Amino acid sequence: MPARVIVPDGLEWITRPHEPGEPARHVAELSELAGFARTRANIWRYEPGATGRRHRHPHQEETFVVLAGTLSMYVGEPPARHDVPTGGLIHIDA
Repeated sequence: MPARVIVPDGLEWITRPHEPGEPARHVAELSELAGFARTRANIWRYEPGATGRRHRHPHQEETFVVLAGTLSMYVGEPPARHDVPTGGLIHIDA
C-alpha cells in the first residue's frame, strides 16, 4: 500500500478573497497532495477576527480539527454557537 507524507514546510498557502482591512483566511489544499480519491482535506489558517461564510452542504459532511486557538462555529437553524478549543473536533452532518 503506497503512503504519502505531507509536512507543514511543504504546504502552499492560498489567501482567500476578503475585503480591504478585513482579516484574511488562508488555505492549504491537501486532497491532491495526499492522492485522495473519495474525500477532501484542507488546512485553514484564520487571522484573528477572520470569519468564514455561513453555508450548508446537502450531501457532504464536514469535520474540523482545531490545531491552534479556538474555533467558534455557528451550526444549525437557528444558529447555535459552538466553541472548540485546541485539540478539539466538531463534526457536522450533511
